[in-house]
Amino acid sequence: MPIYEYRCRSCNSVFEEFVRSREQKILCPNCNSQDLLKLMSLSVQIGGESKGGGSSCSSCSSGSCSTCR
Repeated sequence: MPIYEYRCRSCNSVFEEFVRSREQKILCPNCNSQDLLKLMSLSVQIGGESKGGGSSCSSCSSGSCSTCR
């Protein structure tokens, strides 16, 4: 059961939501709007290691090359 990050288009607040099923109704905790944008995650869990989103990388100094993703 994933945790997703959303931005409310009505009040512009950003929040995370633990999603139990696809049918779950997600509401903004600030204004109760359903007009939400699901945000892309900057880090991905792969085989127990975090890749991307500021991770350290032996191939580059920025942590944002194609090897780090």
